Amino acid sequence: MPTINTKDGAEIYYKDWGTGQPIVFSHGWPLSADDWDAQMLFFLNHGYRVIAHDRRGHGRSSQTGDGHDMDHYADDLAALTAHLDLKRAIHVGHSTGGGEVVHYLGRHGESRVAKAAIISAVPPLMMKTPGNPGGLPKDVFDGLQAALAANRSVFYRDLPAGPFYGYNRPGAKPSEAIIENWWRQGMMGGAKAHYDGIVAFSQTDFTDDLEKITVPVLVMHGDDDQIVPYAGSAPLSAKLLQNGTLKTYKGFPHGMLTTEAATINADLLAFIRG
Repeated sequence: MPTINTKDGAEIYYKDWGTGQPIVFSHGWPLSADDWDAQMLFFLNHGYRVIAHDRRGHGRSSQTGDGHDMDHYADDLAALTAHLDLKRAIHVGHSTGGGEVVHYLGRHGESRVAKAAIISAVPPLMMKTPGNPGGLPKDVFDGLQAALAANRSVFYRDLPAGPFYGYNRPGAKPSEAIIENWWRQGMMGGAKAHYDGIVAFSQTDFTDDLEKITVPVLVMHGDDDQIVPYAGSAPLSAKLLQNGTLKTYKGFPHGMLTTEAATINADLLAFIRG
């Protein structure tokens, strides 16, 4: 399997298919590069080089005991882009991966980057604080950690079967295959990485990163997102970006890149070509 080794000894697995302008995908918690299957095949068939990695402690990357924070996530992404010597890349991040992309740009600069898109993403800050009164209470994230520690397998069945894909909404038609694939990806990773990752995605403040970014950024979010609530995320991020465009999807869930792949792919392609 293609991998790189980071400075602190983590082994990061990645996929790298095709030629042309590179598109780099950063996945959400607690999944893997496989969550981008629909996007990678679509853009590969449209003449792009598509790249996705498994975050440290996730998927096929090594299950390190530490380094599960946004600084390490961004540094690992920077190490991958340097290893592949990417130029004019488009970075696309979903959920926690959106935070990873934003922090990578803020921390490592834009010299290798042409554009970015963040989908159902966690910035600017998920957790409620005095400066972020619209965030979610810390108890919400403490509850996620408790559920993971109690029985990760059960937790990873319940989350995609309910709010992640909006399957708990009236009239929804849950896909057992999608639910099982979410569970499969989650259980491939390490419990320690996923436990610590909840703190990373909920408590990191991306405000400074967003304000530094000058490349065009498409902010895509469903207004029925039950994981990263719309009002406290996408509109705020778009305002902080110097060159941000907000695209809101009525009724779409957190996992819209899977359940609404045709719409998301078409809009991403238009943005990339624009």
